[in-house]
Amino acid sequence: MSYSNGLRVIHSDAKIGKNVSIGPFTVIEQDVVIGDNSRIDSGVHIYNGARIGENCHLFPGSSISASPQTKNILDEATTLELGNGSVVRECCTLNRGNLAFGGRTVIGENCLLMAYVHIAHDCIIGDNSILANNVTLAGHIEIGKWATLGGMVAVHQFVRIGEQVMIGGGSLVRKDVPPYVTAAREPLSYAGINTIGLRRRGFSNSDMHHIEDIYRVLFVHGFSTRKALAIIEEEIEPSPYRTQIVTFVRDAKRGLMKGFRAMNGTGKIAEPVLD
Repeated sequence: MSYSNGLRVIHSDAKIGKNVSIGPFTVIEQDVVIGDNSRIDSGVHIYNGARIGENCHLFPGSSISASPQTKNILDEATTLELGNGSVVRECCTLNRGNLAFGGRTVIGENCLLMAYVHIAHDCIIGDNSILANNVTLAGHIEIGKWATLGGMVAVHQFVRIGEQVMIGGGSLVRKDVPPYVTAAREPLSYAGINTIGLRRRGFSNSDMHHIEDIYRVLFVHGFSTRKALAIIEEEIEPSPYRTQIVTFVRDAKRGLMKGFRAMNGTGKIAEPVLD
């Protein structure tokens, strides 16, 4: 049963926390949970399966927890989870999970999704991530914490993006992007470590040099991935960063983005060949 509260339509079974502001022309369906002190602006449609945390802000025109965009749409009891303190700007479309793949789309705490972001079913977005205007994620994408994707980035399904990554605006992401790097160009390539982001997160110069040494072997020297990993494990001092990066690379089922591309003497781009 739904009831109209002025210009709003809110199902009587929806669980609305304390001090929640709900604007006009908003629709909230039955199986919805909204945490305390959140703000829902006008014209937002919150579908069944939405789990919205505390202190969130949903701007006008957003579609939250709509069913996956597939040909065979099933009325499944799946969820879209939005973490505490996250902000969803105008006209974002966030789809809930597909039961065949776990049934959860999860967006972490303190994330910022700028206008017209699309997040498809079964994506996992880490805490404190920023997706700029018009970022588009296909299904089953995993993004680590503190990642930043520039405007109009498009990501292929099943791609993984590591934590603390910066991806330049307009990029097409078809392969996995390991942690702590900056990625840009077409095709997407290694452009150095994310120095600014890492410094903001409190990484020391020693930590950053260590991470850079690892990626110099992996992406700059032109080794195959297999050989680069062997050199990294043999010659670079063990650390949690080394373990994390090597594990990520070994688990890259879609392969990795390109290595560093430098201009050769002919004015053309020379690219190392990675397997």
